[in-house]
Amino acid sequence: MDFNQLDMENRDPNGINDHLKTGFDDVLAETDGTHSLDCIWKVAYCFFHGCKAFWYNLCTLLCGFFIACFWGIEFAAIAFGHVWCITPCLRVGMIHCNLCQKTLGTWVNCCFAPCCEVFGLIFSNIKIEKR
Repeated sequence: MDFNQLDMENRDPNGINDHLKTGFDDVLAETDGTHSLDCIWKVAYCFFHGCKAFWYNLCTLLCGFFIACFWGIEFAAIAFGHVWCITPCLRVGMIHCNLCQKTLGTWVNCCFAPCCEVFGLIFSNIKIEKR
């Protein structure tokens, strides 16, 4: 493993979890005329960010390794299934469908193409005149 490739600053470079960007102002807001004391508002701000960081870190400490292991196994199983089962089955299906397409195409060209050509020549000589 090359840990030098990890971006320790931007841990969501593809914006997968942009919907989780929630700050104090997104959760708590006082309208005009209903303001708490300034010191309460500042302490609430500190508690919000402190508790959010503490509990997130505690949950990741207790569960992060196990969940990362689970998802690693899950995506390994998906990759295994695709490489060893699904893709070969799709390839077999494509081979069979290609054979059916060629067979049906040959049959249509041999049986229906001459009939269609004859009918085309017959109906191409029809002329409609308006009176």
